[in-house]
Amino acid sequence: MCRQKPKQMQTKQQIQQLIAAAGVSVSKRLGQHFLIDLNLMRLLIDSAQIRSSDIVLEVGCGTGSLTQAITDKAGVTIAVELDPALAKITGKQLAQAENVQVVNCDILQNKNTIDPAVTSAIESARRKCSGRLLLVSNLPYSVASAVVLNLVTGPATADAMYVTVQKEVAERMIAAPGSRDYGTLSIFLAATGDVKMIRTLKPTVFWPQPMVDSAMVSFVRAPDKVSRIEDMELFGEVVNLFMGHRRKMLKACTRFARDRLGRINNWPEIFQSCSVEPSVRPEQIRPEDYVALANFCGRGLRK
Repeated sequence: MCRQKPKQMQTKQQIQQLIAAAGVSVSKRLGQHFLIDLNLMRLLIDSAQIRSSDIVLEVGCGTGSLTQAITDKAGVTIAVELDPALAKITGKQLAQAENVQVVNCDILQNKNTIDPAVTSAIESARRKCSGRLLLVSNLPYSVASAVVLNLVTGPATADAMYVTVQKEVAERMIAAPGSRDYGTLSIFLAATGDVKMIRTLKPTVFWPQPMVDSAMVSFVRAPDKVSRIEDMELFGEVVNLFMGHRRKMLKACTRFARDRLGRINNWPEIFQSCSVEPSVRPEQIRPEDYVALANFCGRGLRK
């Protein structure tokens, strides 16, 4: 594929000039915070080790600063931006690049679903590129957790993610059982791959500055872990059942089971078979224990 070499990543002044020239302003409502430290942008790109066969999804592309660096390396870049004015700026900045598609929409149709326009773009890109699907983004704070979870559970699943998120979210992503931040996000990520914090980021590396610290996080999907989950949807139902009542004992949580899980009447046997103590709290058991519980539930439901 013949492509023009994109422009360099944008400085704070260049971002401000692009926004001013478009006659718009930064939206507090949308929580727009542009990463302006070029070294950190390079670190994010370098960590992803993007190859020419890869499809890269960027959520919240802003004025296209990070998009330009991604496009120089990826097979196809899908840049998603909710703000129509910023989407237009990115489109103009990348007008000469043949391997980028700017999608002006909310990345989420709802909390549990990626917008069809984005999944359609991913499907189209897969017909051109045989490599990995990567999420490489300075994620908007308001959608970070939901975007990551959706790209873990599918149907469009990311092979790896390299993102900046609010530090609080990063701590939930890497949290271990028994810790204050351990929850649904931690369980899904640990059960399906390997997650680590690359580095923390001070507010000064963004414009406008957020009021909290951020962090750069990586997640790499592990096919051997994923293969142990026999039914991803049921796994989610089990995690949500117990973590939805995280301060109660496991055996007490089962009283709240509904739908498929509501048909299960042998919870004591399930706990015993999975070597899970029913008197512990949901926040204390390991991701692999949740996988075992979900698999055992699924086998029982299929009988």
